Amino acid sequence: MDNELKPWETPTDEQQHKLPVRTAIGLVVGVLLWLGPYLGLVGVLVPQAMARITPDHKAAAIALMSGCAMVVSTIANIIEGALSDRTRSKHGRRTPWIVWGSIGTAITIVFWGMCTTVWQEVLADCVYMIFLNMIVAPLVAVIADRTSPKYRGTISSAYALGNDIGQFGGQVVASFFLPVPKTGFIVMAVLTLFSGPLAALFLKEKSTIDMPVTKVTWKNFSQNFAFPTKNALNFYLALIGKLFIVTATFCISSYQLYILTDYIKLTGSNVQRYVSLISMVMMVCSIICVLFAGPLSDKIGKRKAPVIFASMVIAVGSLLPMFTNSAYIMLAYAVVAALGKGMYDSVDQALNIEVLPDPKTAAKDLGLLNMANNGGQVLGPIFSASIIGIVGYAGIFPIAAITAAIGGILIIFVKGIK
Repeated sequence: MDNELKPWETPTDEQQHKLPVRTAIGLVVGVLLWLGPYLGLVGVLVPQAMARITPDHKAAAIALMSGCAMVVSTIANIIEGALSDRTRSKHGRRTPWIVWGSIGTAITIVFWGMCTTVWQEVLADCVYMIFLNMIVAPLVAVIADRTSPKYRGTISSAYALGNDIGQFGGQVVASFFLPVPKTGFIVMAVLTLFSGPLAALFLKEKSTIDMPVTKVTWKNFSQNFAFPTKNALNFYLALIGKLFIVTATFCISSYQLYILTDYIKLTGSNVQRYVSLISMVMMVCSIICVLFAGPLSDKIGKRKAPVIFASMVIAVGSLLPMFTNSAYIMLAYAVVAALGKGMYDSVDQALNIEVLPDPKTAAKDLGLLNMANNGGQVLGPIFSASIIGIVGYAGIFPIAAITAAIGGILIIFVKGIK
């Protein structure tokens, strides 16, 4: 990289002569170790805890917890991402946030495992989101910080690789602790504790003590700490499209345990076996797509088309379980939906970077885009809880399919990007 490039400046294609491998490894490790525990908790261990605390109202309790967490996560994403953009330290802009966020998140998980009432579960999730977003918003901004346009698809794939291993592997690991949930919470806390420090070790951020930072005034407050307002149409189309696509996936995955027990009618050890099997199938299929889709996106120079196609594949996969409640259909869903999800994840972050209104506020704006992930993880359970109460579990699947398709249609309207 050109010696004149400042640590806080994004390299151009001419300045970055080779793929930033250390950045890729740091992203894989960092994302894997926060997302895996997160989804192991909200997808397996916390639903089990809610079923124990309030068996007759477990779906509504999960929806309440998710709704409160979304509000907290939204605020945390904006503030922590913006502060990260402006952080001057000898360890760089992002490192202090991801390290301290990992420590705070791990401590919160330990206390979360001790909760015995619904309100304690809700409060624990909200505190958890404050610390978790100290990792999430700065870490995703690393792609914009350190990657030139020609490598963004490949580095987005690295992020997606950590994302997909974490998403599905976290639930596999968590499922082993269904008989001993308190131990599972401790294991998730330990894994999260290593997320920020290990990512920082690979990223090796340089000092940003000399980085110029403008003083925040009421006049420029919206630029630094609020939603963008100038040249932001593509940004909002990408954000809302992402929200719909992620919501679709979490309509099903957040209720996977209940789908298997209450819709598929599995009991005993079969539940744990299918949670593990579905997660393993989804992880393998998703990784296969991740390894090829991002680099292919770089080669053909297209971001929109892969994202749109992936959303339609997710829609098709989501629709399958509507037709039968036989156990095998969840495996068919796992294969199709995971292929779409892997393709989507591998190009998503590259598209996000290309719709940013201002590179100077990358962490804040990427944090807002990532808010669609958090929002989808919250809205998915809320949509599902509403549908379950009206038509039963079979209604989840067409809603998920329609939601994914709407997300892809919105991406079509993004202008100026292939």
